[in-house]
Amino acid sequence: MTKNKLQLFLQEGRIEAGCDEAGRGCLAGPVFAAAVILPEYFENELLNDSKKLTEKQRYQLRPLIESEALAYAVGIVDNHEIDKINILNASFLAMHRAVDQLKIRPEHLLIDGNRFKAYTGISHTCIVKGDGKFLPIAAASVLAKTYRDDFMDIIHQEYPQYDWIKNKGYPTLHHRKMVREIGTTPYHRLTFANLGDQLRLDF
Repeated sequence: MTKNKLQLFLQEGRIEAGCDEAGRGCLAGPVFAAAVILPEYFENELLNDSKKLTEKQRYQLRPLIESEALAYAVGIVDNHEIDKINILNASFLAMHRAVDQLKIRPEHLLIDGNRFKAYTGISHTCIVKGDGKFLPIAAASVLAKTYRDDFMDIIHQEYPQYDWIKNKGYPTLHHRKMVREIGTTPYHRLTFANLGDQLRLDF
């Protein structure tokens, strides 16, 4: 197994918070985002982009991240807000809400992706596939993903037909089939631009 090559900081000596979101491409549920400030001594060879980790690994890492981070927070934007402001803006808002809650104010934000709405008073750098390049972003990706998965597991109990405990709200064939056959729930994103296109796929 090759050693993890993720970087701990973009600029040494600066308080940087990694930010990432989960749930942007879903048909149902909120978008979650996390912001994480790691200590300068932090090391972990397992930590990586949450998509490259197993579910077991993500949940193994979450308490470690939370115990070792200097600060962390999770922001949420629900499906109704997503419908009002669109998913891209909702992703930015969720990150802003996470940063709002940090007990330490970062000097710079490391954003996963290529776009971001500037957070007042804090500079930022957008990093494409940053969750596979920087440890703070990877940590944020793990928190955002696991907290969102927890939420989807809970609401699955209300609407088990959609199988959210497995698909977490993403547009799987079964999820799209259920929307087509029995309609949407109060958790679905009704104005999600690609809802109609995704429902037509594979039929």
